[in-house]
Amino acid sequence: MNRRRQKKLSKRLVDAATFGDSTQINALLRAGAWPEAGDTEGTTPLYAASVNGATDNVLRLLAAGAMPDTESGRGAEGTPLCAAACWGHTETVRALLAHGADPNLREDHGTGRSPLEWAMTGPYPEAIAVLLAAGARPHSRTM
Repeated sequence: MNRRRQKKLSKRLVDAATFGDSTQINALLRAGAWPEAGDTEGTTPLYAASVNGATDNVLRLLAAGAMPDTESGRGAEGTPLCAAACWGHTETVRALLAHGADPNLREDHGTGRSPLEWAMTGPYPEAIAVLLAAGARPHSRTM
């Protein structure tokens, strides 16, 4: 597949993941869209699905080869687990952890917040409990 076609497929896959269009995600994956490729902004499909709490689509992308800890964006986004934790999407947090997401991985190449720190910014006690049960460690530094 040529590079131009792959870029178009990647953009369409991120769009489908953002808007929760599972039928379109399946069609794009069958057409050869790579689940790890970001769009022109660097947003990955898994991040887009995670930030929106689209657990079924997260599972679909993970099954297609998306890596659970791939950082998305160019400094303005983060990891899929941070995205899900930030918005209290507990089922998505569970799905990512079940597929190997690191509960202690800080975004921004290790300099940003952890998933637990993000979950603690909102009223998300269930997400916090899931992260702690998965081995997330509270950090003593300020956010």
